[in-house]
Amino acid sequence: MITSPRLVLSCFSAVFVGTALSFAPSSQLLHSRLHASRPTVVFSTAVENPFKNPDLLQPDGDSEDALKLDPASLLAPRLCGYNIYLIGMMGSGKSAVGKALSKRTGYTFLDTDEIIEKAAEKSIPAIFEEDGEPAFRETESDVLDGVLSCMNCVMSTGGGLVMQDKNWDKLQDELVLFLNVDPEVIIKRIEGTDRPLLQTENPLETLKELMKDRQPRYEEATVTVDVSADMDVQMTVDACVEAIHNYVDEHPPQGKKEKIRNVIMSMIGSGMSP
Repeated sequence: MITSPRLVLSCFSAVFVGTALSFAPSSQLLHSRLHASRPTVVFSTAVENPFKNPDLLQPDGDSEDALKLDPASLLAPRLCGYNIYLIGMMGSGKSAVGKALSKRTGYTFLDTDEIIEKAAEKSIPAIFEEDGEPAFRETESDVLDGVLSCMNCVMSTGGGLVMQDKNWDKLQDELVLFLNVDPEVIIKRIEGTDRPLLQTENPLETLKELMKDRQPRYEEATVTVDVSADMDVQMTVDACVEAIHNYVDEHPPQGKKEKIRNVIMSMIGSGMSP
């Protein structure tokens, strides 16, 4: 086995140190926080969509130094604690975009592959070579179980994580964003890297076959952002931010009765009496 649940939890502690989710070093406390019942949350339209209200984007003041509001800064209050899970093929930019998106939203960034490498104390290619893909996928599922307990995070996930039905089922109530990038663009980005699944005679054709298998699942994401070759990281983040704002508009908060039910279920799940 390449890891254990306890080792994965210890790696969460290392990743979260110094972040908005800073966990205490106690493994017992860490375990309780990671696996505590997560309250059910709903999107909020109390904060307006800045793309539909241009006045919100105007600089604060008339001076040349006046700051213009970043629409990304308004996502957190609209998402009410929801995480943002980035999915897509290897080389689609999930890590780079995730880091930039988390910085602009004030969220914490987590990378499932990075957590796996910390837990295994070896690189992803080494895990595939020494332990095999099934062992990697099992650990990937364990990591997903852990990060699901967190809130206010941007998560970069491995390209194949959502292909396991048990993983996809766990993301049904989450905000999942698919970065859709053409294989020709991806292959140029990852040229010279040691991606385990592309160690073939024709990496581009292999990539296309992988995309063909995975695309139907990817397209079930909450939000899809098409990324062209001329889009840099910040342009991609801009597109993600606008797409998420628009999605929240189309999925307003649930009714009052449903909200009350969610509060009651949350209290029961946390051991409190309503």
